[in-house]
Amino acid sequence: MKKITLIAYDGELTCFAHVMLYALDFHGKGYDVKVVIEGAATRLIPELARPGTPFASLYKEMIDKRLLACVCESCSVKMGAFNSAQEQGLPIDGEMKGHPSLERFVSDGYEIITF
Repeated sequence: MKKITLIAYDGELTCFAHVMLYALDFHGKGYDVKVVIEGAATRLIPELARPGTPFASLYKEMIDKRLLACVCESCSVKMGAFNSAQEQGLPIDGEMKGHPSLERFVSDGYEIITF
């Protein structure tokens, strides 16, 4: 099975919507997919959790299918989204000086794609 990790850095909503679309598409086609929310993209977490906002249903589907590997701890704090991520029960990772390490994905055979 092919393994893909999508890293979302960009905080622009339509860019992140494409990350979610690609993750769901890969997943639907049998890929092992992980999404990491990093950088400015973490600021979207509170907004996407509100039902009725653009792409909220896509976000919920991605979360429900357990495609989210983690949210960056340091970036979510900096962008004001840490509390929302905690309240949503999202996995938060800061193992590498406050940020998620991508090495674990590479060592597990995942191809990394960044946005």
